[in-house]
Amino acid sequence: MSTLLDSIDSPSDIKKLTLRQLEVLSAEIRKYIIEIISSRGGHLASSLGSVEIALALHYVFDSPRDKILWDVGHQSYAHKIITGRREQFRNIRTKDGISGFPSIFESEHDVFGVGHASTAISAALGLAVARDIRKDKNFIIAVVGDGALSGGIAFEGINQVGHLKKKRFIIVLKDNEMSISKNVGALARYLTKITTKRLYLQLEADVWELLGKIPTLGGRARSLARRIKESIKNLVVPTILFEELGLRYLGPLDGHSIDQLVETFGQLRQMPGPVLVHVVTKKGKGYSFAERDAEKFHGIGSFYKTTGNSRSNSKHLTYSDVFGERLIELARKDEKIVAITAAMKEGTGLAVFAEEFPDRFFDVGIAEQHAVTFAAGLARAGLKPFVAIYSTFLQRSYDQIIHDVALQRLPVRFILDRAGIVGEDGPTHHGTFDLSYLRIIPGMVVMTPCGGKELQWMLETVRLYDEGPIALRFPRGAVHGGATGDLAPIVIGRGVVLAEGGDATILALGTMVEPAIEAHEILQNEGVNAAVVNARFIKPIDEELIIDRASGGAPIITLEENALIGGFGDAVAELLADRGMKNQLLRIGLPDQFVPHGKRDLLLEEFRLTSQRIAARIRELSTARSS
Repeated sequence: MSTLLDSIDSPSDIKKLTLRQLEVLSAEIRKYIIEIISSRGGHLASSLGSVEIALALHYVFDSPRDKILWDVGHQSYAHKIITGRREQFRNIRTKDGISGFPSIFESEHDVFGVGHASTAISAALGLAVARDIRKDKNFIIAVVGDGALSGGIAFEGINQVGHLKKKRFIIVLKDNEMSISKNVGALARYLTKITTKRLYLQLEADVWELLGKIPTLGGRARSLARRIKESIKNLVVPTILFEELGLRYLGPLDGHSIDQLVETFGQLRQMPGPVLVHVVTKKGKGYSFAERDAEKFHGIGSFYKTTGNSRSNSKHLTYSDVFGERLIELARKDEKIVAITAAMKEGTGLAVFAEEFPDRFFDVGIAEQHAVTFAAGLARAGLKPFVAIYSTFLQRSYDQIIHDVALQRLPVRFILDRAGIVGEDGPTHHGTFDLSYLRIIPGMVVMTPCGGKELQWMLETVRLYDEGPIALRFPRGAVHGGATGDLAPIVIGRGVVLAEGGDATILALGTMVEPAIEAHEILQNEGVNAAVVNARFIKPIDEELIIDRASGGAPIITLEENALIGGFGDAVAELLADRGMKNQLLRIGLPDQFVPHGKRDLLLEEFRLTSQRIAARIRELSTARSS
């Protein structure tokens, strides 16, 4: 059966429709998104809440001449569907399929790539300044989620927007009171106050109608108009934050009313900028299960449309689960422990901790820089802050890690979730650089467990360590080997020999320990005996153990799920060079490129990080040595 959506191949097709047809189309797009994401997995709730905004923007403005930026990118599914990618959307987030986020390599309508929040305003302002230098007349529109406003860079951008006062510059603030977890902080309360003060909108309209009837008295009338308007705002809305920063504020609008959105966006063509349009939406709109539990349906695997239940029957304990559970145990016996996260309470396994220790849990919003320096202050006062942030997002606070924590040797405990290849979210979300960027920081301790039990031991090690900053990184997904037993600490900088062999030594880290053991078994059946060491630490590395294994002259193989440049293999290479060791060294890890999106097992195969591919590379090395 033919639908309106079948006829939409570009934004120009949207403009041929009536407003009533746009309403029908919005329902069809929601149905299509639910159909695809229920089978593929993806970011559902936020994109369901953005359908009418996408349609209204493309109806009024002229993409790609007018530039529409999405912040963050997981709300852009409707935008992708109506900009020529309707059929490609069926393979979203699969290997070689389209990305789940805007990508400048994918479409001319994706103006700026984004996977992290809070960047759109700064990028849009750069586009606006370049436009004016070229003397073009197009519009620049940044669609910003309310959670993204908690990031400092968003306010840095707004500060310059208000200073430059660029025309044809629009910020659409999409307010659903959530980022991933429910929004926190003073700004979230401020936006809530605005949405509950709808009386202001009618008062403003009435006053402007009255002022229109007053005879023109030049500057005095204009001054009077401004004063009356500001008086009403300050009476009804507690703080007129955005207008004080130099933006004309419009709203709040119903983000699911096509009529209201199209009318307002149309008026913006005649309004001097910059303008902020406050649009209130419902996260998960149109799908009852997502409306009731937007956190669950923010980023979700495949599920049954009729029930909302996951298609996966897996009940495996994840690394995040183990971290959350064991941190609660530690906090019960150590009152100095506090937990900090950046809008990732559920994702980092801290939801139950927050319930049991509400006075010792802090969600700072999408503000990773603040999280780290806040933790530094807590550590300086004698507490034990555990900062739980995804590996890719901790990159945003690198300066704070160096200057506010490491330089002062403050014992901040960094917990890096989603380290290594994370799968379908792609290059903006893979945690493939943390071993490299943390290793070069003086005084930093960095470790990674090979399973659940080792994670427990390392958490106790982290708790007891007070000499400076310490980082514990672990992957997304199920723990290897379960997670029972005691919380016994381990010795900093010590590795463990798991299998003996004199033909070579494999030094493996974290997720690569299991495939290293499997590769050992494959090679052993072929007559090649390679020792396996669970290195555990990237810094400090176990120099004594490594030199001992290298003393016989056999090849050394390093194995890590991290970028090779600056990673564990480089640390071992530096040690061998410093000690004058001449062993042949094979570094196995990720090459100097961004890892694309796709299922984790397919990506590991592509980058030769499976046990079979590892064994093959060691076999080649052994063959070359014997020939």
